[in-house]
Amino acid sequence: MISVMINGLPGNVAKNLISHTISDDRFKIVPFSLTGPDTKEDCVNVDGIEIGLLKPENRDEKIKKIKKDYGNFIAIDYTHPTAVNSNGEFYARHSIDFVMGTTGGDREKLFNDVEASSICAVIAPNMAKQIVGFQAMMEYAADTFPNLFKNYSLKIKESHQKGKADTSGTAKAMVTYFNKLGLDFKADDIIMEREPDSQKMMGIPEDHIKGHAWHTYTLLSNDETVKFEFTHNINGRDIYSTGTLDAVEFLSGKLGKGLKGKIFSMIDVLKG
Repeated sequence: MISVMINGLPGNVAKNLISHTISDDRFKIVPFSLTGPDTKEDCVNVDGIEIGLLKPENRDEKIKKIKKDYGNFIAIDYTHPTAVNSNGEFYARHSIDFVMGTTGGDREKLFNDVEASSICAVIAPNMAKQIVGFQAMMEYAADTFPNLFKNYSLKIKESHQKGKADTSGTAKAMVTYFNKLGLDFKADDIIMEREPDSQKMMGIPEDHIKGHAWHTYTLLSNDETVKFEFTHNINGRDIYSTGTLDAVEFLSGKLGKGLKGKIFSMIDVLKG
């Protein structure tokens, strides 16, 4: 079995991941989780498992004993954009291979820190395999048919739960493909929706206002006679958990082969 430490509690994505991990016989849980400096609790109970919370001020000291008690494990990171780089440094410092679905942070620094270390990681702005596959199709179109949509306009709107602090990493990645397809568009032009009342008016089910990812990409010709629209709407978080655990299994299979400083994407996971 693969041991995993799921970081980001008491966040909802981390809780969802723990629920999925408990029922998946490929894995066993290391009962600790990195958390933020403002978390008041010292532990949380998720589906009957008591998980100790490691805060920034004491995690370096405590992780040494955890590694001694539980042996090697893979960390799963669904924390906060502001923690991306400090967590990357932490994993490198303590030789902890990791899978990161957290978006934001200085991505160049994150990649450089891993590449200069002894660890390996899967880092991706989206762990939903079907969405990653859709992105791969868009990348193929962009590389094969450059400027296909030249002289079209583009509108990108993404909606996530109110607690998501940054712009969707998936939407940002899509901007790159649309640029190659001939569209003049910047990531700053992405429309972010975080208000529950507006989200209800969009048709997002009330049960999923606190956990969803709705994206729409609209292309319109200059004379407005032709419109293309791509939409992917996700309610809940299960799709991310299943993809993340597949990424952990993929990464586990790469370890022990002498690799150091290697970064994999979800495309690698799909192909692997």
